[in-house]
Amino acid sequence: MSTRTTEPHDNTPPPAPYPLWSGGDIPISTEIPLLEETRFSVIRPHQPDIDGGRWLLGTALAWHRGSLYASYGFNTNPDENTATEQAHCRISDDDGQTWGDAVIIDDGQDNLGVSHGVFLARDDALWAFHGAFYDHFLRTHTRAYLLDDAAGAWQPKGVVVGEGFWPLQEPQKMPDGNWIMAGARVADGVLGDKAPGNLPAVAISGGDDLTAWDLVVIPPADGVEGIWGESNVIVKGAEVLNISRWAGRRIPERARALAAYSSDCGRTWTPTRPSNLPMATSKPCTGTLSTGQNYLICTTAADRGGRRSPLTIALSQPGELTFSKVFTIRPAVFPDGPGPSFPEADLSYPYATEHNNKLYVGYAIKRHPTAEMAVIPISALAGNLMRRPGHQKIKAKD
Repeated sequence: MSTRTTEPHDNTPPPAPYPLWSGGDIPISTEIPLLEETRFSVIRPHQPDIDGGRWLLGTALAWHRGSLYASYGFNTNPDENTATEQAHCRISDDDGQTWGDAVIIDDGQDNLGVSHGVFLARDDALWAFHGAFYDHFLRTHTRAYLLDDAAGAWQPKGVVVGEGFWPLQEPQKMPDGNWIMAGARVADGVLGDKAPGNLPAVAISGGDDLTAWDLVVIPPADGVEGIWGESNVIVKGAEVLNISRWAGRRIPERARALAAYSSDCGRTWTPTRPSNLPMATSKPCTGTLSTGQNYLICTTAADRGGRRSPLTIALSQPGELTFSKVFTIRPAVFPDGPGPSFPEADLSYPYATEHNNKLYVGYAIKRHPTAEMAVIPISALAGNLMRRPGHQKIKAKD
């Protein structure tokens, strides 16, 4: 295994703010329409008397050999980022309506904690890439695992990205033959006292070798401080848009998406800078539907600041970049659902995958450690927007 780091190059950015929203006035949370026909299930309930679990975060989803896999970070300690964190997985054979027992992907050892991660299903194999660290969130890195289907066990492939990288999105294939995996570079214990913050970053593979990745850290624009760079990307050919969380939850005035742009498959970037899109201080989830619509799942509302509810999905027109509509997937108070329902429910760290004309959205309820999933018909999303012809490059015109 080797990890290669490339230095990003600061291109000249277009004038701020970065245009991610083009739908007129962004609605307040109570005016965002609720998506209909959505099915919900609980992937992992809060049951500390049974399994000792007191913390959960970072649900990931993938389809493999007809089954739906879900992973998440698990801890018997109520504090996060401790060496007792483990990577767990559950499997559903009935389209996510019920789930099997937890399987441990990696429970770490001694002062090593292994936490939540991402999947990649390719060539009839299922890979998992998980954030890991030592002690209390020091020397963060990414470890890879390959599922042994015959044994039903995960085979460790070791550290595949070092230097602080935590993966937060499924790898995506680019036209240059490499894969790009978005996440964050956590500085603590990696770069010493002069570390330039916890910045958005991507890892780029060497072709189809998934055990050796280059790390590219995206620099901040002048004056942009306090970044907690949990990020996802939207890939359109050689163009890549990175959308990142700005700050911690205690700085609501920074509850706004950050954005950066690359024209060369993620090798160089414009500095990350504020956009015109409000977004809760939580990890975003982005992607492109089979309809051609781009989506952003987080909490996007005019009045929520850093609060992580309701869980929303912002959508673009097909073939366009900027988001122009937003819908509620799940409110905090949700007595009709199978999981926790209370005003402080924080619907956190979403992850999505499309399969059989449905969008599967996993998320955690951190204050009542639970993993849930919403299944949304693609027709419900496509039906809300009119198709527009043509192609818009990722680099929005200012």
